Amino acid sequence: MNSSVRNYMELCKPRVVMLMILTSIVGMCLAPSSSIPVLPLIFGNLGIALVASAAAVLNHIADQRIDKVMQRTQYRPLVQGKISAHNSIIFAIVMGALGIIILLSFTNILTAALTCLSLIGYAVCYTLYLKYATPQNIVIGGIAGAVPPLLGWTAVTGSVSPEALLLVLIIYSWTPPHFWALAIHRYDDYAKAKVPMLPNTHGIPFTKLSIVLYTILLVIATVLPYLIGMSGLIYLVGVTIANIVFLFYVIRLFFSDDKQHAMASFKYSIYYLGILFLLLLIDHYYVLLTNRGDL
Repeated sequence: MNSSVRNYMELCKPRVVMLMILTSIVGMCLAPSSSIPVLPLIFGNLGIALVASAAAVLNHIADQRIDKVMQRTQYRPLVQGKISAHNSIIFAIVMGALGIIILLSFTNILTAALTCLSLIGYAVCYTLYLKYATPQNIVIGGIAGAVPPLLGWTAVTGSVSPEALLLVLIIYSWTPPHFWALAIHRYDDYAKAKVPMLPNTHGIPFTKLSIVLYTILLVIATVLPYLIGMSGLIYLVGVTIANIVFLFYVIRLFFSDDKQHAMASFKYSIYYLGILFLLLLIDHYYVLLTNRGDL
């Protein structure tokens, strides 16, 4: 791949966007519909991916100052001068506008509006203000990153429902233990950058306790799809195993002073979210096939 293309791709945070699109696809599949319309499935996710990528680029632009002093981010393309801020802004505007146009053309106004609001929430409210204003930045700003399954749902149905909001709640509950584990591992980085992450303002022990409590909240939230009849036994068994593993990681982190355990918890949390939404998808289609007598 051309180095210039690779640099622009890095600005888009493709791995994060891919995880978001997975949750969006699951939202589409779980939405009440006889079948998923092909155009919303393809172009709806393309539009969401473009807007999410635009938000990621704007995040890179806004974070240049702190990226220079943080070990984790000092090799990003903008910091290294491989891409100019001017070109990055144009790139973000084009992608964001194209994404909204695609969503308006192939889904509906509600999906386009919610996607636009999520961009503003992440790139403006969180990145420019909340990140520096409060150690609860991740908690308050987490809603912006939790909406992809809702976007998938509205792209198919044109409406919001409690089931879609439950999917949002799951990602919203997942965000603090996911990100605070990384914040513990990168404690020194955030101290140098003067970003008030929870470990830096309230201490690592308090953050570990918060991670455990939010993980318990997450476990409760992930059982709700089964309790309301949104999913079946395949999901329940799978998510129970995934939750036990997650609890093992965060409890080990709570009783340990080894920051490597924080990184291990962070890495598992990424796999966890993907596993959870894949389980929802597998369970959904298993039930559909069973009800149709195909199995």
